[in-house]
Amino acid sequence: MIARVLLPVALNAAYSYRVPAGESVRPGSIVRVPLGPREVTGAVWSLASARDGADGIAPSRLKDIIEVYRDAPPLDDTLRAFVDWVANWTLAPPGMVLRMVLRSEEALVAEPPLPGVRRAEDGGPPDRLTPARKRVLALLDDGLAFTKSGLAHAAGVSPSVVDGLVAHGTLEIVELPAAPPSPRPEPDWNAPTLTPAQARAAEALVGNIGKGFRTFLIDGVTGSGKTEVYFEAVAEALRQDRQALVLIPEIALTSAFLKRFEQRFAVRPAEWHSEVTPRQRARVWRGVATGDVRVVVGARSALFLPFRDPGVIIVDEEHDGAYKQDDRVPYNARDMAVVRGHLSGIPVVLASATPSVESRVNADQQRYTRLELPERASGAPMPEISIVDMRQDGPERGRWLAPTLCHAMAETLAGGGQSLLFLNRRGYAPLTLCRSCGHRFQCPNCSAWLVEHRFRGRLVCHHCGHGEPSPDHCPSCGDTQSLVACGPGVERIAEEAAELFPQARVLVLSSDLQGGPDRLRREMRVIEEGGADIVVGTQLVAKGHNFPLMRLVGVVDADLGLANGDPRAAERTFQLLAQVTGRAGRIGGGGRGLLQTYAPEHPVIRALASGDSTAFYEAEIAARRVAGLPPFGRLAALIVSGPDKTGAQDYARQTARAAPHEHEITVLGPAEAALALVRGRHRFRLLAMAPRGTDLQAVLRGWLARLPKPTGGVRLQVDIDPQSFF
Repeated sequence: MIARVLLPVALNAAYSYRVPAGESVRPGSIVRVPLGPREVTGAVWSLASARDGADGIAPSRLKDIIEVYRDAPPLDDTLRAFVDWVANWTLAPPGMVLRMVLRSEEALVAEPPLPGVRRAEDGGPPDRLTPARKRVLALLDDGLAFTKSGLAHAAGVSPSVVDGLVAHGTLEIVELPAAPPSPRPEPDWNAPTLTPAQARAAEALVGNIGKGFRTFLIDGVTGSGKTEVYFEAVAEALRQDRQALVLIPEIALTSAFLKRFEQRFAVRPAEWHSEVTPRQRARVWRGVATGDVRVVVGARSALFLPFRDPGVIIVDEEHDGAYKQDDRVPYNARDMAVVRGHLSGIPVVLASATPSVESRVNADQQRYTRLELPERASGAPMPEISIVDMRQDGPERGRWLAPTLCHAMAETLAGGGQSLLFLNRRGYAPLTLCRSCGHRFQCPNCSAWLVEHRFRGRLVCHHCGHGEPSPDHCPSCGDTQSLVACGPGVERIAEEAAELFPQARVLVLSSDLQGGPDRLRREMRVIEEGGADIVVGTQLVAKGHNFPLMRLVGVVDADLGLANGDPRAAERTFQLLAQVTGRAGRIGGGGRGLLQTYAPEHPVIRALASGDSTAFYEAEIAARRVAGLPPFGRLAALIVSGPDKTGAQDYARQTARAAPHEHEITVLGPAEAALALVRGRHRFRLLAMAPRGTDLQAVLRGWLARLPKPTGGVRLQVDIDPQSFF
């Protein structure tokens, strides 16, 4: 037999290999094969008879498969179809999509058993029964086995005591599984009491588990209990002995979510994200493939796990931009979750307080079933949102918090509540310049200013990670008194808050603070327990957190995301500000939100202040329809990058000259990207626009086929349905 093996490399086709005599494989089998001078792991995509040959190559000239991974279940037909579908949609090589499936090579080989000890059936007591030996034997009276180190630790003795009992024959060596089976969640462990609206939504979900594919959109205000509703869908999947996948957008949310899951189902689910150790990732991958792991909570890459019997896929905060991957294989996990649910024949649940425009349109057109939760589960009212017109009520020069916001913070502190100051800008200041000569500190690798991080004493680029110590003089003119921090970041706002309220406990929450996710989890717990009076944070605080004492949310710069030329700027700003103001008054009510703005007449600001989300969505959908933007039209970005600006620009122009001339396709560019230089690579962008019914992928394939192969380090990446235009 000849096996066509798909390899996790940037190749568009599977390679042919001989199946060794006496060996057997089938489509989906995971194998190790030679590729040039190295060996790689791939998956059998199809089989053919040796009599038929392989792409005109005689079977005798093919190389043999080196190894078949028997401990790893083969990839099923649905997962292989999903890999092909994602590759076809994104125009990425199928091997690069497969690479996301085979991310853990350790999972392909079963962990070796651990040596353990237990009481020997025919072993008598030792000649000398010391107190230490008595403690060891007492622990083994129930017949269970321990690892040697675990037994010594539990008994409070040295390992030599255990070794002596083994040598005497009282204990015997046994093999223990390296990874004990994951405990199964209990679907009926702590079933909640749902509000009438929650109960109706949960009933709709539960009634469709096991009934085939269908997409639901849970559209509920912040604090409406969306999590409790889709937990009922997870519970029903468990009752039917099926698996469940819950996608969440940020690692920082994981700890709080796992706690809620454990309270509901008695055990914690499996985790899948970048902070999980390689060994644990291998165990989760293998447990998902065998069916031992029943529920996975993870980031977008969890969508490519080899589930044996999936029952439901849930995408929490479905609007979140973190679901879009921009490198290698640009895909949106929200959309691909719907595709995988369709291929698997299972329900998909999208949940958000501020759904994406695409999901709202799909619900309006009845492609998705919309489940509304219009009120908070606690019964608390939504926060009262007010506008602070910075043109009339702005702060004094050199300050960033308006008097109205400061007065509201003082009232909140006096009442024992917490205040949240939101600014989606990390660090102390986004720009440092010299007043004497005008020098600006810029990243040497990117067309971006260096951001001052005063807490760390460094200037940092947020695009490539370049950093350097904060200077004490201007490198251009040498002046030591002229460096100025321009604009505020969260650190600067925290400094101002501490000066205004010296008795208050001020805490900064930002993803780039030292300590990583562990520190963030600890600080989230501090806020929940009332250990901070004023919290200053970036968009990290806007996602899914429940702060019981939070009464006031002040948005320092509500206009920050509105004037950047992004077609989704209004939608993103509305979502972000609605989410962050929704942190106020979730439990006891009495929440307030203050929006500092220089454009109080902007539709987004007006919609937030009035609480009329329907009006905003209607206006945004109408504008998209007129402009032919998604979901009423299709977009594809072509990004040309290279180490040399001239070479990248020349290839971008060649790309434009080869563009299709079909009348329904509009091609814009090439133009320098807003971030023209990133990590030392110069970037040019083209944008293809087409009506919704256009087979844009087919058009792009023909376009790319007419292009010469890029040289000199130039790369061309295609991004279907781009989310970023920078």
